[in-house]
Amino acid sequence: MSHLTTTGSQLSATGAERLGVGVPGYAHPLLAPAEWAELTRPGAPLHWVVLNVANGPGTRPDPHCLAAAGRLNNAGVRVLGHLDMAHGSRPFGDLVADAHHYLEWYRVGGFILDRCPTDRADLLQVRRTTATLEAVLDGGHLVLGHGAHPHPGYAQAADQLVTFSGPWTDYRWSQVAEWTADHPPERFVHFVHGVPRTHLEEATRIARWQGAGTIFFTDRTDRVSDGTRRGERKGQIGPFETLPGYWDEIVSQIGRGVSE
Repeated sequence: MSHLTTTGSQLSATGAERLGVGVPGYAHPLLAPAEWAELTRPGAPLHWVVLNVANGPGTRPDPHCLAAAGRLNNAGVRVLGHLDMAHGSRPFGDLVADAHHYLEWYRVGGFILDRCPTDRADLLQVRRTTATLEAVLDGGHLVLGHGAHPHPGYAQAADQLVTFSGPWTDYRWSQVAEWTADHPPERFVHFVHGVPRTHLEEATRIARWQGAGTIFFTDRTDRVSDGTRRGERKGQIGPFETLPGYWDEIVSQIGRGVSE
């Protein structure tokens, strides 16, 4: 766990000194080839991309995910493995085993611990997990996927905390926890779905005002697919699994910066 002790060249490459994008995890590369291809576009302000094979690394290496992760690694984009903490109910040994598989198969540069607990009572367990992952990674990047503001002690347990994950209707009226002011913006992540194109700049300003350094905004919402479109699976499609309709505008807007 680096706590953002990143070299100057890495900061320049990832844009970590300014607002940038963290991708929560697109659908499987076979089902979302356009999404994964866009992630290697030169100049995209990416901080990292989450690889979620099958709510974890799966039971064996997936050739499509191997290829996607390899392209990102070769392009200098940090890939994070998805580990589900199940709000603290996931056995410690299972999490560590999944972490080793991600490292062995996909050469990930860190992890996002999804559905991470937020209460003080769970902090010791989470810190045990992140300390173990830090040793396994030997300098990788750790993100705690709370989705809401946790107890402030969690800020010492990882490089970044996801302090908002939800719809635009909640985000535009959200309030930031006071304790976050004691930390720099690069420590916090916001994931927001259902953001209308006309409110994209407003959403970006809210992220800056609230002290977030990494964001993912999309106009997509949860929907159900019948699988009739080519490459689309049948069933529920999460809002973060597909490319935002205004991806080009996000790249342009964040790349040039937005006036405060």
